Amino acid sequence: MSATVLIIDDDRELCSLLTEFLVLEGFVPSAIHDGAEAVAHCRAQHYDAIVLDVMLPGLQGLEVLRQLRSFCNTPVLMLTARGEDTDRIVGLEMGADDYLPKPCNPRELAARLRAVLRRLQTDRNTQVAESSELLVGQTRIDPAARTATQAGTDLQLTGAEFGLLQVLLQQAGKVVDKETLSRQALGRPLAAYDRSIDVHISKLRKKLAAQGGEGLIASVRGVGYQFLVVAGDGQS
Repeated sequence: MSATVLIIDDDRELCSLLTEFLVLEGFVPSAIHDGAEAVAHCRAQHYDAIVLDVMLPGLQGLEVLRQLRSFCNTPVLMLTARGEDTDRIVGLEMGADDYLPKPCNPRELAARLRAVLRRLQTDRNTQVAESSELLVGQTRIDPAARTATQAGTDLQLTGAEFGLLQVLLQQAGKVVDKETLSRQALGRPLAAYDRSIDVHISKLRKKLAAQGGEGLIASVRGVGYQFLVVAGDGQS
C-alpha cells in the first residue's frame, strides 16, 4: 500500500508542486495550509508521515509540532528556512524526525520520506524477528511494544530516540559511530554538518537522566557514542 503523506504549508504553489511530484514517486499526498486546521485534522486522520513548514501564519510550525506530539507519533519532517539552525535544533528537540531547508528539492524530500518510512518498516520487522526485551542495567526496551523504560519509568521516546537507544543497547559497551547510528536509527546516510544525531542523543540523555540514568551515554569525540555498561549490570 502506498504511504500517505500530509503536507502542512501555507505556500499553495509549493504544495501543488510537491503533491504532483510525490504522486509520481508513489506516495498518496494531501495538503493543508493552516496549522490549527492541520492539528484538528490529524486528531481524526492518520498519515504515515507529515511534512511541516516551520514558518506558518497564525499557529506556528513549532507549536503545531508540539501539539501533534501530544497525541501522535507520526514521523514529522520539517521544512525550515535555509540557514535557520535554531529552528532545526528546536524542532528536533521537540520530536521532529528530520528536516530539510527551503526551498527544498522534491527529489530530496521523497528520499528523506522513504528513509523515515524505511526505518519504521525495519523497526516493525525487527519487532517480529526479535520480540524479546533488551535490558542493560536499569534501561529496558521492548521492541514489540515500542516502549523504553529507565528504572521502571516510561521514557516517552520519539521514534528517532527509540531507534538510537535500541542501536546503542544492542552494542552496549562498544562505541557506535555516527554513520552507523544514522543508517540504523534514522534510516539514511549521515550528511555533512548534520547535527540530527547529536540533538536526538542530547534529548535522549535528558530523558534518561530525569529517571536516574545520568551519564549512561558517553561521547567519543570525533567518532560517535557509547552506552556504558556499569559493573554489575546485566544484558538480556
